[in-house]
Amino acid sequence: MMVFSMLCCKKIKQFLVICLLAFLATPALAGNSSLNVKSAELESFEDGYVLNADVDAKFSNSIEEAVNRGFELNFIFEFQLSKPRKYWFDDEVATTIHRVSLTYHALSRQYLVIRGDQQKTFVRLDEALDDLTYIHNLKVFQKSEVEKGEVYKAVFLMRLDTKKLPKSLQGESISLDDWKLSSQRFEWTPNLFK
Repeated sequence: MMVFSMLCCKKIKQFLVICLLAFLATPALAGNSSLNVKSAELESFEDGYVLNADVDAKFSNSIEEAVNRGFELNFIFEFQLSKPRKYWFDDEVATTIHRVSLTYHALSRQYLVIRGDQQKTFVRLDEALDDLTYIHNLKVFQKSEVEKGEVYKAVFLMRLDTKKLPKSLQGESISLDDWKLSSQRFEWTPNLFK
């Protein structure tokens, strides 16, 4: 009886070690897709302010494969300007949501980055990603919406719109962390009246 219980304990120990190794190895196998905001700033332009930002993007093999098979990926750029309050929620001044899509056109063998009416084509995915993640002169709010002498907080983030994924990928997106692609909330205090 004692030999049986020792063998059983040994088997349970081996099983737990294998489960632990599999759990630790899963993130490495996932491919580590990521979005990381490197910089963001506001710049005065005519009667408003524009956002310039740079995001570092890395796609896993499964996301690259989906793009290369012709699936369209839709990304959302979210910007918010607010006036901090001490004992209450921040006062929202302006919120801007901008959509950009990335797709591969098999006939022309080109990657397409589409921003509203503007469409750019690229031969390589890394070139398309560089363009996708470089935000330049994106209008975010009017000068009339801010007051001189006030302190404001700006927040920017970029994320993959999983609701716009094709139905065949949405089932996968729920179970795979690869598809939950979102940057950190990049916060700063802009100097609006230089």
